[in-house]
Amino acid sequence: MNKFTKYILGILAICFLSFFQSQAQTVYSVPLKEDIGPNAWRTMKNAIKEAKLNKSAYLLIDLNTFGGALNFADSIRSSLLNENEFKTIVYVNNNAASAGALISLAADYIYMHSGASLGAASVVNQNGEILPEKYQSYMRGLMRATAEAKGRDPKVAEAFVDATISIPTLKEDGKLLTLTASEAVKIGLAKKEVKSTVDIYSDLSISNPDVKEHQTTWVDMIIGFLINPLVSGILIMGIIGGIYFELQTPGIGFALVLALICGALFFAPLWLQGLADNWEIAIFVLGVILIVLEIFVIPGFGVAGIAGIILILCGLAFSMVANDYFDFKLTQPGLLMNSFIIVIGAMILTIILMVIFGKNVLQSSTFKRLVLEDEQRATEGYTSSVSKLDLINKVGVTKTVLRPSGKIEIDNVWYDAVSLDSFIDVGEEVYVEKHENYNLFVRKLSERKA
Repeated sequence: MNKFTKYILGILAICFLSFFQSQAQTVYSVPLKEDIGPNAWRTMKNAIKEAKLNKSAYLLIDLNTFGGALNFADSIRSSLLNENEFKTIVYVNNNAASAGALISLAADYIYMHSGASLGAASVVNQNGEILPEKYQSYMRGLMRATAEAKGRDPKVAEAFVDATISIPTLKEDGKLLTLTASEAVKIGLAKKEVKSTVDIYSDLSISNPDVKEHQTTWVDMIIGFLINPLVSGILIMGIIGGIYFELQTPGIGFALVLALICGALFFAPLWLQGLADNWEIAIFVLGVILIVLEIFVIPGFGVAGIAGIILILCGLAFSMVANDYFDFKLTQPGLLMNSFIIVIGAMILTIILMVIFGKNVLQSSTFKRLVLEDEQRATEGYTSSVSKLDLINKVGVTKTVLRPSGKIEIDNVWYDAVSLDSFIDVGEEVYVEKHENYNLFVRKLSERKA
């Protein structure tokens, strides 16, 4: 074989390989087989991001859902409609009801598995009851606009929501439209009825697909666990309980740390999921500040304390649902009320547990191991100008309101103190009855027994 022939064969081989490499198209596949909610929205955001990083030609959504929250479905819909770096495919692999139908209409191509169904997208509450017309009107508009954006029949899209729309060939009057795979293909809503993704690739002439499957990370699993309503309720109890112990036992830092950790675990996943916004976290923090000011600075319990409780309640509840500065029209009906029930229930349960077990916790050996012992012996290298044990029965004056904790002055020295009479105003004379857990426990001098 002469050099010229080898040269020609080499060129042909390079052209042959380049041809087949050019035919290899990346398909990024993501399963969406759950209720449409914050986890589904996070999954889709990550999938779209990864599809772009992989320079994918197609994003395939393997869909099987009975619906979910409208606000998250609308977010997914908008992302698909605005995407122009790759083509989007929805593979209805069994069910695409309600929110699933909206997502399907936003894709460039709809394929349906044999036996699958698509439709029935009216807005219902958590008990499955049809909601008033204002909700249905908004959903009809979304369905119609989505269908028009992708060149599909808007009347069919509306019929998924509105039973009054008449399409005699597809449904009875007065019934919502739900399409089988063959019906959807017949009217041009779906491209083809298929048995697997292989049939989809064949129909789109993707001869050599490079399929990349979306992987759920451990971060996604942790976030999904933390936003569970039951876990959220437990974290709220940790926040309230930590604040309570910190206010009851000045100088004990671990209670504040507990509240901060529970607060971070509560707000951070919700913030990452797009539920909690900065202003919601801010009003919660402001509520805590007002409560602290009410206890330690402002005499009596009035506007600041009540406002603080309201802000804490609203900050926690609003963070659990999507809203646009008090606009909850896209939030799943009933979800806001449920979030308030969770927050209020957690608060009440925390208060009950504090009343029942609070004193025992403070006195427990486990609790004492978590805090510094205030008896520090000179033989161990510690020094103290005054032994607090010597202060028992001494008389002092309150320098801040004791409600029940605060500051007192004895012999020109300030000490942390806890009132055994609940509330003691500034300037009252008190005497030290006992000394426990780093604090002096005092009563009004006027209450001292002769």
